[in-house]
Amino acid sequence: MQDYIVLIAVGAGIIVFFSFFYFVPVGLWITARFSGVRVSLLALVLMRVRKVPPRIIIDSMITATKAGLELTTDELETHYLAGGHVPSVIKALISADKANITLGFKQATAIDLAGRDVFEAVQISVNPKVITTPKVAAVAADGIQLVAVARVTVRANIQQLVGGAGEDTILARVGEGIVTSIGSAASHKEVLANPDKISKLVLSRGLDAGTAFEILSIDIADVDVGVNIGAILQTDQAQADLKVAEAKAEERRAMAVAEEQEMKAKSQEARAKVIEAEAEVPRALAEAFRSGRLGVMDYYKMENIQADTDMRESIANPEQKATTRRKPDDKDKK
Repeated sequence: MQDYIVLIAVGAGIIVFFSFFYFVPVGLWITARFSGVRVSLLALVLMRVRKVPPRIIIDSMITATKAGLELTTDELETHYLAGGHVPSVIKALISADKANITLGFKQATAIDLAGRDVFEAVQISVNPKVITTPKVAAVAADGIQLVAVARVTVRANIQQLVGGAGEDTILARVGEGIVTSIGSAASHKEVLANPDKISKLVLSRGLDAGTAFEILSIDIADVDVGVNIGAILQTDQAQADLKVAEAKAEERRAMAVAEEQEMKAKSQEARAKVIEAEAEVPRALAEAFRSGRLGVMDYYKMENIQADTDMRESIANPEQKATTRRKPDDKDKK
């Protein structure tokens, strides 16, 4: 029984021992004291209570103190609890101080909390970054397409990192400037002969306004000749004009066909009226015979005159057959 009590006491002692050294990081406190960082054991214990890793805060304080920065543990704790990256901020402050770049702790923490890598921003400010634009296609005034690629050398603007536009805006503005400069050229040969005109024109437009970067230079890396856009547009326009002309011609042809059919209909109508009128002739002759206004000799004279007329027409037009009128008594002779 006594053995069990001893074992329990030993286990409890071990738990208390490790718990004490977990909540009271004596070793970390000794390291801080020998590094010139004034911090109490109670402050380290309260960090554990607030769920702030003392190792991150103390190591950052030691680095900042050795670099000559005047910071407090409360400032670092506040930034950590706000979701910031304390080591990155300390490295950025040290790098900016060594490079003679004005960067305060509040500004660095604001940049870090804005989602930007403040240490990388300081590095880009010290060592400029080169951004390669995608291929930008533009058309000169003579209709020839040119495809250009530019390399933009930028430096981080510390003062504009919070709220400033990023690389995508720089690339978009540079692409727009390239299109404008090529489009204003009278000939594509001018651009090929002097590509630096593009970079000078684009650089003079102040494209870095409102961005987190400062454009140092814009260099045209490559210019390729594309397709003849002017010729393609003229060809498409000619094809469109041809289709319009064909449509108008088809419209006129359809109208002519409709008019022809209308004239045929009118001709058939007139022919029907003629046939109807000719059908009245025998009736009129019969009525004249019955009434005695027309004699037999008069009729034969009229027929002879008609036969003479048909004969003269056949002689005058040998290719056409002479049309003869059927006499009333032909049927009786058969």
